[in-house]
Amino acid sequence: MPYGYNGKILHVNLTQSTWEIEEPDISFYRTYVGGSALAAYYLLKHIKPGTDALGPDNVLVFALSAVTGAPVSGFSRYSVAAKSPLTGAIGRSEAGGYFGPELKFAGVDAVVIYGKAEKPVYLWIHDGEVEIRDAASVWGKDNLQTLEILEEELGDKRIRVASIGQGGEQMLPIACVQNDLEHYNGRTGMGSVMGSKNLKAVVARGKKKMEMADPDTVKAIRKVVNESFKVHPPNVSLTATGTTVLIKGLNDTGMLPTHNFRDGIFDGTDKINHEAYHSTIFESAGTCYSCAVRCKRKVVLEDEKYPLSIKLGGAEFETLAALGSLCEIDNLPAIARGNQLCNLYGLDSISIGCIVAFAMECFEHGILTTEDTGGREINFGDADAMIWLIEEIAANRGIGAVLGLGVKRAADIIGKGANEYAFHIKGQELPLHDGRGKTGMAMGFALAPTGAEHVETPHDVAFQGDAVSKLSALGYHTPVKPLETDMEKARYFAIGQKAWQMNNCYGVCNFCSVPIHALTFQQFVDLVRAITGWDTSLFDMIQVSERGTVMQRVFNNREGFSPNDDRIIRRWHEPMPGGPLKGQAIDPKAFREAMDLYYEISGWDKNGKPTRAKLIELNLGWLVEETESSTIH
Repeated sequence: MPYGYNGKILHVNLTQSTWEIEEPDISFYRTYVGGSALAAYYLLKHIKPGTDALGPDNVLVFALSAVTGAPVSGFSRYSVAAKSPLTGAIGRSEAGGYFGPELKFAGVDAVVIYGKAEKPVYLWIHDGEVEIRDAASVWGKDNLQTLEILEEELGDKRIRVASIGQGGEQMLPIACVQNDLEHYNGRTGMGSVMGSKNLKAVVARGKKKMEMADPDTVKAIRKVVNESFKVHPPNVSLTATGTTVLIKGLNDTGMLPTHNFRDGIFDGTDKINHEAYHSTIFESAGTCYSCAVRCKRKVVLEDEKYPLSIKLGGAEFETLAALGSLCEIDNLPAIARGNQLCNLYGLDSISIGCIVAFAMECFEHGILTTEDTGGREINFGDADAMIWLIEEIAANRGIGAVLGLGVKRAADIIGKGANEYAFHIKGQELPLHDGRGKTGMAMGFALAPTGAEHVETPHDVAFQGDAVSKLSALGYHTPVKPLETDMEKARYFAIGQKAWQMNNCYGVCNFCSVPIHALTFQQFVDLVRAITGWDTSLFDMIQVSERGTVMQRVFNNREGFSPNDDRIIRRWHEPMPGGPLKGQAIDPKAFREAMDLYYEISGWDKNGKPTRAKLIELNLGWLVEETESSTIH
């Protein structure tokens, strides 16, 4: 019996309504571990190049890791992955909460889903048993209704449900997967893939105790780390305010995306920052499985126009900025209500905010008019217009049916120069950080295999001065200069990316672990050893991280993605109009040179393809033939 994990991968064929268990050997688990790396393995094995992302031949993976569910803060995350209907590239998104550990306790380490059910179904995985059940009772329901109905139907209030709302059922490419109504696999349209398979939910319940190789050591490290959370400044801040404090932090430094990424400061910041949030709508702090940080926000507001329910989660930084500053909206109850609507319908709130801001700028320039919107004006600063657009997108009607396709496809349909204001990378809308103030993060956006993503690398500003010591275990000792785009920045990104992706492979929360938060590299290694009994090391774990990154790159290479797709938005190449970063821009030539240098550092060729030597180094020799034959255009 393995320690930490179950040694069982569940494969479900929805077309045939059958399932089977794979039992890989220990070398498989040690090579791929879990999360983004494990998911990439199955997608490469089972998805043919050119597969329709919304067709039955796409494969959907729920991937835990070998350490998911350990009683340690942050060890609760899991990946959902498939080919993305939003980008056409690999799709992947992580979430925390309680679903991942519950799925582990139910007896499996991952679920690989094929085909399409004849009618709506949900998976019921409980104590080693698997059932494919009729979902007629919940199809057409929002995520709250789905949870309540399934709890009643299964007679258990302790089930954990990963479900889709109406957005996923309608296969909107910005639809997400949620669990517990406040934890979201938000990016790359994984909810729409579930919808395309007629899969409403995956439900887990398990009473299996997690066996660990050295539980006493796990307990001892957990105690030390939890004490560190009480004094480590970034964790103290997260416990006190969650991510809401970032609104003020980014605005003060001129990096808060405003007016559809044109500006970096927002005049209405004081109305939507952490102080306003916690004095008006905040009710209590929430958390994930066995986590002492408690960064989640729960909100309540008895208001006829913008009611807020404690059941539906509170807006975090990304949503506050996406529905707030990006759209120049300073109405906090409206922003929080918009977030809860996204939660109910199962829509990615980052993409939604970017779509609304895009539509507002198109309206500002006369590209969209009231003829397109059925008489409705959609101006910057109009909170009610934002709410209206969310409802239209969720209902897939009117202008919402166009905008719900994402800014890239919507701009192509609208025409008339709309592409000038449709900001995306590889087809995915941007998270809410301005790359003109941290160019290493901009590299992360450009190189993310999933399209624009803020959790692909540590952000430059966290590693200035003595803080760079947090990366010293990986051999990086030079303080970061956030505004520079040079060879040192390429090296910083190459090293930092490995640290960040290690968290995604092992299913560990960035808010608990290295390189910014209290859990150190050494503690991380010691925990993996104590949980699994493996004789592992930081080198071994970093190799898993790089293996995951390279597999995702290979997936995209074979889908035709090239260095031309590794870019940033035009506005980051334009001088910042005002604020602390006035005049700052990313030089296109310097940025391209840094990207090319990253390819070299990573063992990729000039076309951004991992070399044969790199694949063999990472024990990915099975991908050599496919890589050499893939087409780049």
